[in-house]
Amino acid sequence: MPYEPPTHTVERSLRATTGARIVAGVDEVGRGAWAGPVTVCAAVTGLRRAPEGLTDSKLLTLKRRTALAVELERWVTAYALGDATPQEIDELGMTAALRLAAVRALEGLPVRPDAVILDGKHDYLGSPWQVRTVIKGDQSCIAVAAASVIAKVRRDAVMAELAAGSEEYAAYAFGANAGYPSPVHKAALEELGPTPHHRLSWSYMDAMPRWRHLKKVRLSAEAVALESGGQLGFDF
Repeated sequence: MPYEPPTHTVERSLRATTGARIVAGVDEVGRGAWAGPVTVCAAVTGLRRAPEGLTDSKLLTLKRRTALAVELERWVTAYALGDATPQEIDELGMTAALRLAAVRALEGLPVRPDAVILDGKHDYLGSPWQVRTVIKGDQSCIAVAAASVIAKVRRDAVMAELAAGSEEYAAYAFGANAGYPSPVHKAALEELGPTPHHRLSWSYMDAMPRWRHLKKVRLSAEAVALESGGQLGFDF
């Protein structure tokens, strides 16, 4: 399916309206997976012409995406990756885990960006970062598209290495599904149960009576405050 190539339009707008000199594009991968980390890439591209065929990683074939990631890692001005582990996702919830991974990526850049273009409509970064959210930014913004490709290829490689490195994980087929709920993955979960790489606070655990006792319940901020300070905030 034909698509419009991404541009520097949003980046130019940020530069003109805010005075930002260094703008990073940020995108995540793994948000909907049942296993593995959520991975965020922050990429700085400047205003140079993008490599041919750059777009949202989901629109590219595996072969093209893999080759393009290698090209992008040499082409971008700078990039850095940040992860939040399944345990951090269980403890913090996805929004806070995304912020944690994004901050790790942004702080991994050699220079702190003046502004950030964030894919999607929700600003999960917040202060002190100056953020511009862009729906489908991974298709329309060059820096975000570059981040999406690098993040996807790197996370897929991590999941493939996980599957290849341990016979006990082979049944889950992480190399093929990257931790997402494929039929093979679901069947392995029902038979073998979750691994240390699964997100145990997620609702899919409710559908597995045999393993439901392993589900983790994440306390709300209010519940944590009550638990740490005593009932109704009083420490008796």
